[in-house]
Amino acid sequence: MQVLITGVAGFVGGHMVDFLRHQHPEATIVGLDNHPGARARALGIEIIQADLEDAASVRAAFARLRPDRVIHLAAQSSPQRSWEDPAGTLRTNVLGMLHLLEAVRSGAAAPRILAIGSADEYGLVSPHEAPLREDAPLRPASPYAVSKVAQGYLALQYALSPGLHVVRTRTFHHTGPRRGEQFAESSFARQLAEIEAGQRPPRLEVGNLEVVRDFTDVRDVVRAYWMLLDRGVPGEVYNVCSGRGVRLAELLERLIALSERRVEVHVDVSRLRPVDAPILIGDPGRLRAATGWEPGIPLERTLADLLDYWRERVGLNAAPAN
Repeated sequence: MQVLITGVAGFVGGHMVDFLRHQHPEATIVGLDNHPGARARALGIEIIQADLEDAASVRAAFARLRPDRVIHLAAQSSPQRSWEDPAGTLRTNVLGMLHLLEAVRSGAAAPRILAIGSADEYGLVSPHEAPLREDAPLRPASPYAVSKVAQGYLALQYALSPGLHVVRTRTFHHTGPRRGEQFAESSFARQLAEIEAGQRPPRLEVGNLEVVRDFTDVRDVVRAYWMLLDRGVPGEVYNVCSGRGVRLAELLERLIALSERRVEVHVDVSRLRPVDAPILIGDPGRLRAATGWEPGIPLERTLADLLDYWRERVGLNAAPAN
């Protein structure tokens, strides 16, 4: 079984490789990457160079492959960055999806495809609407969210006509070790690790702490993705989430408690988004019914592993996570 992962050098891609190696050693894993760097090479898998924004490049890559499964993770995934480069975000996310689907449609293989969407597609949600089901209205509130809505509808169209086996997700917030520091909880963990190491004063720079988000460990998320490739209905969309909301201020308090450092918390206005949905909590019922998936890793372990990751990155010896 050949599994093609786009965006394999990213946060989720690395965890997907880890999952497949441990749970499905029979799988041949191939990565697609535009500029393979040290992170991609360190995965120890075959990497095929291709630019998802270039249709010919993607077709040429697929001409060399006959994947049984395609996990499309490649994306510009930062809502904040999408305000700085909306056109680039749309090109990467929408054209990347289109070119991949076209390459599959015109090729010899007929793989199962997983198209990864985002909870940001739901946008500005009132508290009484939570937890969100998949039939909730989409009110994208950033260029990134718009790009993911468009990506999801492209995937739906190709599932309906020409009938590709494409399953879609709307994945809520997910985190864990190796999370990029442009995401709030990872920024908190890095700053705490640097404070512990004496590399910065005991002051945490934060953005909006009043938002409520639904966090799942990335290691549970990649397990859900694989189960959806097995059991998801083509064209259908599934929330990947825990169903539990946590205020960002509470999450920060838990991280500070793990650090056992006394710190000052300072709101940095440059970290505030132009528009920030006050609450995003999903209903995982459709995913659960289709696959039997349940999250298995508690938030406390996720945060401890994330903090330990940053301790190692800044040069401390982290205590092993339980």
